[in-house]
Amino acid sequence: MKSILKYFLILVMLSLHIVLIGAVNYAFPSYEQTVITGMEVRRVDKDGPISKSNPEDGPVRDVYYLFTENPETKKVMTYRNEDTGWGLPFYFKFDAALTQAKAQAFANDKKMVQIKYYGWYISWLNEFRNIVSIKPVEAGQSPSIPWVSYIIYVFFAFTFFLSVQFIRGWFDSSK
Repeated sequence: MKSILKYFLILVMLSLHIVLIGAVNYAFPSYEQTVITGMEVRRVDKDGPISKSNPEDGPVRDVYYLFTENPETKKVMTYRNEDTGWGLPFYFKFDAALTQAKAQAFANDKKMVQIKYYGWYISWLNEFRNIVSIKPVEAGQSPSIPWVSYIIYVFFAFTFFLSVQFIRGWFDSSK
C-alpha cells in the first residue's frame, strides 16, 4: 500500500511540474525570425470571428492577424496581434495598431524580422501565438534566446528531482 501511495505522490508531483512548465512555455516570450507575407483584420466577439454562422452576440473587438513565412524552411505561420491590456499574461500591451503598422512597413520592404510572441499555435482550436513586438534583423543575425524561460525550466527540473527524493526518503525511512 505504501508503495502505491509513494508512486501516486510522485505522479502528482510530475503532473504539477508539467502544468507549471506548460504555463511558463505559454506565458513567457519566445522569438522567431521570419518574413511577413500578409495581414488582415477580423472582427471577433467572445465566440470567435464574426461570420454568417457565428453572428455578433456581445461586445466585439478588432483582432489583427499576421501571416509569415520562414525563408529557409518555407514554413508558414499565422500570428495574432491583440492588446493584452491589464489582463494575463502581464505584458501591458496597448499598441497593437502601432505594431500592425510596423509590420505593414516590414512586409512592404520584404525585410526579415524577429517576432517576440507568447502563446501556442493550435490550428484546430483557432488559437494563435500573440505578438508582443516586432523588430528588423540583419541577415545572419542569430535570434534572441529566452534565457529566463530556460532558467525557470532548469529550476522546475531541480524542484521535481528534490520532491521525488523527498518522497522516496519519506517512505523509505519508515521501513
